[in-house]
Amino acid sequence: MAITSNAVSALISGEYHSQFGLKIPEWRIMAVLGDAGPLTQRELVRATLMDKVAVNRASKVLEDRALVRRDPNAADGRSHYLALTDAGAAMHGQIWPQAIAAYEKIFAAFSPSETQKLSALLDKLSSAVRMIESSSR
Repeated sequence: MAITSNAVSALISGEYHSQFGLKIPEWRIMAVLGDAGPLTQRELVRATLMDKVAVNRASKVLEDRALVRRDPNAADGRSHYLALTDAGAAMHGQIWPQAIAAYEKIFAAFSPSETQKLSALLDKLSSAVRMIESSSR
């Protein structure tokens, strides 16, 4: 699974890295923020399944490039919300169709029923991981 995941990520990231100068963690954050809206770094760690150091580094790069901004979190003065800037949203809008097209090319190897089965199996694996994580706390 890890090898396949890395291969898919590398294929897709090659396009947005050369065109937009984004690394995989940076795009993951932009993709999640583009979909979910503003989130705290802690929420980004959960949503991306990246460790907090990787989220922090990627967020800093995106902030330095003015693609992400930090907004105060009124509910918790120790954290901030991260949100796409107008430039970040524009870049997201350019990359997203390319990412979808790449996924469609990759998934063309499967029939619709195989795609549904794979999705169900991946959901089942994710649930099992979450159960194991919660029972080990």
